[in-house]
Amino acid sequence: MKAVLNVGFIGNPNCGKTTLFNAYTGAKLKVANWPGVTVEKKEGALRFHNHDYKLVDLPGIYSLTSYSMEEILSRQYILDDEVDVIVDVVDASNLERNLYLTLQLIELGKPVVLALNMMDIIQERGMEIDIHRLPEMLGIPVIPVSARKKAGLEILMHAVAHHIDQQIDDNIQHHHQVNGNHRHDHHSELPMVYSDEIEDKIDDLQEQLQSRYPQIKNYRWHAIKILENDKEIIDKYPLDTASNMDQNYEKEIINQKYNFIEEIIDEVLVHRQETEAFTERTDHLLTHPIFGLPIFLGIMALVFMLTFNVGDYIAGGFEHLLDWLSQLVPAVLAGLGANDLIISLVVDGVIAGVGGILTFLPNIFILFLALAFLEDSGYMSRVAYLMDGIMGKIGLSGRAFIPMLLGFGCSVPAIMAARTLENMKDRLRTILIVPFMSCSARLPIYVLFSKMFFPEYAIIVAFSMYIIGLLVAIVVAIIIGKLERSKEKNCLLIELPEYKVPNARSIAIYVMEKVKDYLTKAGTTIFAASIILWVILNFNFSGMAESMADSFAAGVGRLLVPVLAPTGLGYWQIAVALISGIAAKEVVVSSCSVLFGVSNINSAAGIGTMSVLLGNMGFGAVNAFAFMVFCLLYIPCAATIATIKKETNSWKWTLYAVGLQLAVAWIVTLVVYQVGSAFL
Repeated sequence: MKAVLNVGFIGNPNCGKTTLFNAYTGAKLKVANWPGVTVEKKEGALRFHNHDYKLVDLPGIYSLTSYSMEEILSRQYILDDEVDVIVDVVDASNLERNLYLTLQLIELGKPVVLALNMMDIIQERGMEIDIHRLPEMLGIPVIPVSARKKAGLEILMHAVAHHIDQQIDDNIQHHHQVNGNHRHDHHSELPMVYSDEIEDKIDDLQEQLQSRYPQIKNYRWHAIKILENDKEIIDKYPLDTASNMDQNYEKEIINQKYNFIEEIIDEVLVHRQETEAFTERTDHLLTHPIFGLPIFLGIMALVFMLTFNVGDYIAGGFEHLLDWLSQLVPAVLAGLGANDLIISLVVDGVIAGVGGILTFLPNIFILFLALAFLEDSGYMSRVAYLMDGIMGKIGLSGRAFIPMLLGFGCSVPAIMAARTLENMKDRLRTILIVPFMSCSARLPIYVLFSKMFFPEYAIIVAFSMYIIGLLVAIVVAIIIGKLERSKEKNCLLIELPEYKVPNARSIAIYVMEKVKDYLTKAGTTIFAASIILWVILNFNFSGMAESMADSFAAGVGRLLVPVLAPTGLGYWQIAVALISGIAAKEVVVSSCSVLFGVSNINSAAGIGTMSVLLGNMGFGAVNAFAFMVFCLLYIPCAATIATIKKETNSWKWTLYAVGLQLAVAWIVTLVVYQVGSAFL
């Protein structure tokens, strides 16, 4: 055995592949119940029975046909000579769909071990799989596992170690009738055998390939891809196929594969009709063309109700702690002999900025907990399917809605998920509209200003920001499509997994990672921004400013007042808060704490004080709504800008994206403020 065994984990989207990879490596990669989460390969190390293994988690794909970026990446990797064993992770509860990729992997001629995942779900649903008959029909080891319960992991790796030198089991047993007089008895050699017509063409192409390209490792797979008119293989290994290629055999090969899969399913899967009934009944309602979208909006409204009501209840403890610190710290510092400048920095800068943003942690926690529950249950993939029709009308496929949904959490992974789109134009259009989705970092802004100016309708006002972001994204996509005169037809191919009870461990990992990110940001970005803001608010070229109105920040803010005035945001304090939000959107709230000297801004007292201060400036309810809209749509945070640059590899495109968002934010906010002022 090699010193380090390279094992590639591959499978359909949402098959539990990343969860299995995490179980082996201890990694905490993002796990969600929709496709497109793994958009690049991840590597991990494993020591098993005194041998070293390099495990590679590949993007989820449906086939080895190279259309999208993840399919190209996965195919290139498993065709690489460095791959020793392929672990094909199959969702046992969706065996029929998953086996198509399995048959293609077997045809590659490399050692394949099938990891039959989610067997616990099969048992919960009353189904059974004959795990003795399945390997007889496929000719490869089949190991039942449960990635989320870490069951069967050692047996699977044992099979990997002992299958490295064997491709197909010699004991393949088919029960179907063998017709025709083909010159080879492939039924005793191969699991997937085609009609005599196709097998004859495969044999002829194999002979040509062997004669012209002796370096090829698997002639049969290459011959099949040529029959399927695979452009990459045809360009790489050109042949005179005039006598063979009288038509494109891709559709016929696909149909014959599925015929064999149906034969497998009939023999190995028991009670499947009964267990599919619940999912079908539920999907009939949740994916209904008329009622599906209102149900989705209702579910999200419920999520926001929980985010506000439950989150605010928990936040009370944080507010009391912050009040206590605000009173204790100045006394302690004064007792230690600290001067007024240091006390002001700590209390008015650090505690007001960082402490204020921490009071929103319960709201963030509830939001991510609810989203994790929806993801892991299987509902989010239905939302993407549901939006396919709408997305098609704006020139994008339903697959583009997956990055948009991810954008409700964070724009950075959402933009990276655009890699799953098949062509570059779709990717770039999606990257442009994803930042309009209201990420979780904006939630503290909505919570604060909606409670401050719309106390009775705070939930509705905050929820409206998410709807506005979605609508603006759709309108922008339509306009871009019209300008580009795109007439491409896009279709959605997406796995709709069986509904399942969300896994507590997966949800805990997801939520804890999000909370950790939030706290890390509070301790780094927001901490640094709060100190910098305090400095520029308290100093000018002459030294210590007598008042904030004479500071560096006030000077910069006043330069932007004429531009922001038509939108209802013509106040230098608001301009400074918006500038600070480029570092991270949460900084807008911490900036308001520092700008207006309100140490516990999310408490009832803090909201009351802030409301009075803004009211004295002439900043009312319409201004507040316009402010929330502008924060929703304007320049994305620095991390998002960096991700756009990385994904597009173009400063020109990055600046275009930033400029587009700023222009859209100004125009939409202008309309909102002017119309609102006319009626209120």
